[in-house]
Amino acid sequence: MSGNRVNTLNQAPDVTECWAKPDNTFFLAADVERFDENRGEGCIRWERYAKKPRFAFNQGDYRFERTDPWIFPNEYAENPVTNIKLSFVTPRTVRIQMTANERENFVGCNKGPMLVSNPLPRTDFVQAEHIQSNSEDPQQIVWTFEGGSVALCYQPFRLIFKDADGKELTRTQHFTDTSCLVNTEPVPFSFVRSTENYSDRMAASFTLSPQEKLFGCGESFTRLNKRGQKLDLWVKDAHGAQTAQMYKPIPFMISSRGYGMFIHSSAPMSFDMGHSYDSANVLYTGDENLDLFFFFGTPKQILSEYTALTGRSPVPPLWSFGLWMSRITYKSEEEVRSTAAKHRQLQIPCDVIHLDTGWFEKDWRCDYQFSNQRFTDAKQMTADLLEDGFRISLWQIPYFTPTNPLYEEILQKGLAVKSADGKLLTEDAILDFSNPEAVRWYQEKIAALLKIGAAAIKVDFGEAAPRMGLYASGKSGYYEHNLYPLRYNQAVADITMQTTGDAIIWARSAWAGSQRYPIHWGGDAEITDGAMAASLRAGLSLGLCGFSYWSNDIGGFTRRSPQELYERWLPFGLLVSHSRCHGSPPKEPWEYGADFTDAFRSATELRYLLMPYIYTQAQLSSQKGHPMIRTLFFEFPEDEGSWHVEDQYMFGSQLLVAPLFEAGKSRKVYLPPGGWIDYQTGTTYAGSGWKVIEADKVPVIILVRSGSIIPHAPLAQSTDQIKWQDVYFEHFADQADHSAITGLYYNPVEEQLYELTYDASTNKVVSKVHI
Repeated sequence: MSGNRVNTLNQAPDVTECWAKPDNTFFLAADVERFDENRGEGCIRWERYAKKPRFAFNQGDYRFERTDPWIFPNEYAENPVTNIKLSFVTPRTVRIQMTANERENFVGCNKGPMLVSNPLPRTDFVQAEHIQSNSEDPQQIVWTFEGGSVALCYQPFRLIFKDADGKELTRTQHFTDTSCLVNTEPVPFSFVRSTENYSDRMAASFTLSPQEKLFGCGESFTRLNKRGQKLDLWVKDAHGAQTAQMYKPIPFMISSRGYGMFIHSSAPMSFDMGHSYDSANVLYTGDENLDLFFFFGTPKQILSEYTALTGRSPVPPLWSFGLWMSRITYKSEEEVRSTAAKHRQLQIPCDVIHLDTGWFEKDWRCDYQFSNQRFTDAKQMTADLLEDGFRISLWQIPYFTPTNPLYEEILQKGLAVKSADGKLLTEDAILDFSNPEAVRWYQEKIAALLKIGAAAIKVDFGEAAPRMGLYASGKSGYYEHNLYPLRYNQAVADITMQTTGDAIIWARSAWAGSQRYPIHWGGDAEITDGAMAASLRAGLSLGLCGFSYWSNDIGGFTRRSPQELYERWLPFGLLVSHSRCHGSPPKEPWEYGADFTDAFRSATELRYLLMPYIYTQAQLSSQKGHPMIRTLFFEFPEDEGSWHVEDQYMFGSQLLVAPLFEAGKSRKVYLPPGGWIDYQTGTTYAGSGWKVIEADKVPVIILVRSGSIIPHAPLAQSTDQIKWQDVYFEHFADQADHSAITGLYYNPVEEQLYELTYDASTNKVVSKVHI
């Protein structure tokens, strides 16, 4: 039992528990023994401590106390000396590598699957200065560069990070820094050695400023500001959108102070961000090594730096930006063709019909074969639907039950994850994506579906890679569990690109680097107002971790969507990068009646009218590694109020969206600085501050930044039918004397990005310059 949590299969490990066990040994960072400035390498000495009980005033607690080793033979270091390496990757990115292992020297470090390349250290933009102590040795080395500075203090060991103006951003916590009556609070920079298995785990401890806010850590459904929270970073089937569990944890965060941090590891981690001790941000990693990238700058600058390391999302195909219609599940060719025909009959735009778990002979039994009884000719069906502007998406899963016809083949070929003694860890055969042979076998199955005519594959699940498994990579599930979705995402994305030329999957689980394989969606949300709001927080949080493209199940997944909630959720779901109606049936609008069908049509037409804007923003987002849906502070980092808002977002750089999370037509909306125009009514507002605004025909608040040019397309029933030569431009300005407005537009036919200049006096675009 861990707290109130039962230790059942695949529960998230709480790495902080190692620091709570008094039978473990603790090594606290003491001082720098030596450091070679030219090589950026040196050694740190760690002092050995134990936690001993202390009783005072009828209360007991544990305190740190220096201890001697009790190990035989007497050949082991009392106070280990291990390596540290600092390298400068860019003028805004510093890499800090430390270890608890006395034999680790960081030579020839493999970049691993999370990074797109192994960043090489540079010194051409760095100036180093030694600050002398009373002795001949330097007390500090300070490196200065465009983003700011890093100081390495020798006695005691400390790293101090400052911005370009000299403001301290954060520093590492040393044992002597504590001012608490209990000297274990906060946990200092340290590593712990377990008596259970003699493993070492590191805790990187940093200071937090009183008003500092922290964001990121993946697709987190909890409050957007992570200050005061503790999150266990372990890929997990969250079974909803209302807990701290995550389908997509990412060991990356952004601070409102102007810095970000990424821990390059796949081991389980627990980030205690002022939860246990308000002024301490302690990043607990289950790894004996710490590979930490520290970024300086604005949120936009930090995210561009981070995605330069871990990769950026390519732009998915244009058709993917249309509406996806789905349910759990369409089970026959007749149902698929009928759904597509009904869309065209009722003139509700749509581009994709998704077949979930029911296209096999037996529901959920994934054998990559269409049911012969319920699908007459799958290849002809996909061809016919494509002629009418529809693509087909197919569900599948990498877990194979014993009754699956592929089960024995997988076992015979050794493609499944097994234990160290060669046995399966569950009844299912779970594909080992670290095994190249398993990837080849699997990709052959996926390629066959793509060749039949499937346009996208739903990369479902992927959260249950066995922790106790031994993988073909040579690693255990301790390191491979979190990497599993990244390998899984890549396997499908690579074969899809190779077979169809499109960069697209539809995935639920992820880890750092998975943004290279779009698209991801938010999992199995409940059918409640709270789940709708939590879905937005999750999408914003994931976007702050480099994922440009994200979706959610419009209306909720778990049961039939209440009509009133579905109607409010719909425009929110249509004003993110990708839009899919999915979940327990019915999801089709005509099943809710004529009035709802009309409302559904109006909201969907709004998205298709905005398609040139959406696709332009997609191009710009992919170029810089930025999200399509953004927190307000991402666009307005100097506005203090924008850092507090978690129920609104920027859709691209020009549109502010405020969904209706409760029944009613109006809500309070925070306006960042500048002028704003209601997209639906034309009403103008001045920021910054709060306004009560009422929604118009489509139940959502959409505001346009004053001075924007928004490209629109003539209404079409699919993206294939859009007449791009007839795209028109609307300018939005809060004052009549705006004589010229500029904007950007990407033409997908010409594959060109243009800068536009709009003359308000003539209501025309007066120049269009390719950039």
